[in-house]
Amino acid sequence: MAKRAEAAERLETYCKQLEAVIGHADRAAPLRAYVQGLLLPGERKSIEPMAAKIDPRRVQARHQSMHHFVASAPWDEREVIRVARDYALEPLERHAPVGAWVIDDTGFPKKGRHSVGVTRQYCGQLGKQDNCQVVVTLSLVNTVMSVPATYRLYLPESWATDGKRRRAAGVPKEVAFRKKWEIALEGIDELLAEDLPRAPVVADAGYGVATEFREQLTARHLLYAVGVSEDVTVWAAGAEPLRPPPPSGRRMGRPRKLLRRDGTHAPRSVKALALSLSAAQWKEIRWREGTKGAMRSRFAALRVRAAHRDYWRTEPRELEWLLIEWPAGEKEPIKYWLSTVSAKASMDDLVRLVKLRWRIERDYQEMKDELGLDHYEGRGWLGFHHHGALCIAAYAFLAAERARLSPPAPLAFLRAAPLPKGFRPRGAAPARGAA
Repeated sequence: MAKRAEAAERLETYCKQLEAVIGHADRAAPLRAYVQGLLLPGERKSIEPMAAKIDPRRVQARHQSMHHFVASAPWDEREVIRVARDYALEPLERHAPVGAWVIDDTGFPKKGRHSVGVTRQYCGQLGKQDNCQVVVTLSLVNTVMSVPATYRLYLPESWATDGKRRRAAGVPKEVAFRKKWEIALEGIDELLAEDLPRAPVVADAGYGVATEFREQLTARHLLYAVGVSEDVTVWAAGAEPLRPPPPSGRRMGRPRKLLRRDGTHAPRSVKALALSLSAAQWKEIRWREGTKGAMRSRFAALRVRAAHRDYWRTEPRELEWLLIEWPAGEKEPIKYWLSTVSAKASMDDLVRLVKLRWRIERDYQEMKDELGLDHYEGRGWLGFHHHGALCIAAYAFLAAERARLSPPAPLAFLRAAPLPKGFRPRGAAPARGAA
């Protein structure tokens, strides 16, 4: 009983922190109702079933207030996410410092074409192209936990240029088409502006293949470990582009400054380089314990220089790591990463860093399964982001409660757990039969 009372007190304090950033005092009650509805067990976390659980005697009134709060009220979802992030970050860092800023995206399969951002595109949840919405996220991760820090809908170009659909969905005028890596970079800049402790940026090949994205991270003095595709070209250590030819007395005009390559001196694809390695250069590494035993595979790591269009440069790019995964039994390597972490980093450390992404995939799967992240039924931009922010807020509270355990337990242990006794939104009637 004492522990439940303490949890109720923590939830009360947390809700007050969230209330402080949503503006009008009238929004406090629907905020609490929404967070409570997300935390309560239930198959569906859309507004109507949540309202019925929270306030069964006044379902319609509760539904109206919650719907207006999420779909129409002008509060900033980024401020709610910031409060949620900071609330979970303190207990998270008691176990280990933040080890990575992980970029990822998550998809929401949808029917029709009117929900904001819906188009036919790759959906990770389905593993194929289909009608869906896609959100770009940034999470702070350590060796035992993670917490979402930014959450932004990717607006496809077909939507960004369609004035009629934009107006119907309430897309803000300042929102233009941006590539996913550009949205990710905006989230990174938000964290840098808050002067959060820096950590290497980790992302899959959907982001890492963009040379400009990697260069922008370096320009911000951020290290990275990002996936790339097998056709990305590099210069192996000891090789680099040809320097400009020396000036010739017979040649008029400005001296050449750009790097060169030719038919006999050119970079190689990372796949070709991987296939040329000897058996001795591969090492089996275990990076964590999974539900079915130890997660292990074969890896190789070597120093390279990225070659993308370096014939427009005057100096070669800096050396960085190329990490390659080639599981035993596979016909060829399956994954490649480029990383600017220290040249002294071990291959074990590189592997553990790039494999941190699994935590983010788990986070968003749990938010969908347990907190209804993909249950929002509205079509508008504002409601979509508000619902996502409140799901993150609920998740951050559960993550902070989990962090109080040592070692932290999976969030699934909270699946059917009731809210702390005595906590309910202000103004909500007790359930029938309650004392």
